[in-house]
Amino acid sequence: MPETGARTDPYSAFNFLVEVDGVTVAGFSECSGLTNETDPIDYRTGDTDTFVTKLPGLRKFPMIVLKRGFTDNHDLWEWRRTVINGRTERHTGTITLLNEAREPALRFNFREGWPSKWEGPTFNGKTNEVAIETLEICHEGMELE
Repeated sequence: MPETGARTDPYSAFNFLVEVDGVTVAGFSECSGLTNETDPIDYRTGDTDTFVTKLPGLRKFPMIVLKRGFTDNHDLWEWRRTVINGRTERHTGTITLLNEAREPALRFNFREGWPSKWEGPTFNGKTNEVAIETLEICHEGMELE
């Protein structure tokens, strides 16, 4: 009989918290864009023409997209309005993935974030869905801890 070790289950995607310095917001129903990428650069040395070496180029951090139910809390809109008025406020933030006991399991920390897009709810009299607001945060780096 094979020996069994400790079981490691994957984390649930719905169990997360979002914190942004200086901006108090309610819970979010969706968070996406926890991505980073590096552009490859093709490089061919002068002594060969049979293959291309790939070198790392620019690092890119796409937008973090947050969605939540629209309420009378307008902190996200006020943060976006500082950018519209030319007084951009940059903040650090953390998206924390929680385990089944609602304890922090992983943290995605971003830095120098500012809201590049705010989208209000879509209204439709034929549905009974919650009104959702969306915020896209531009940032200059992310770390996983």
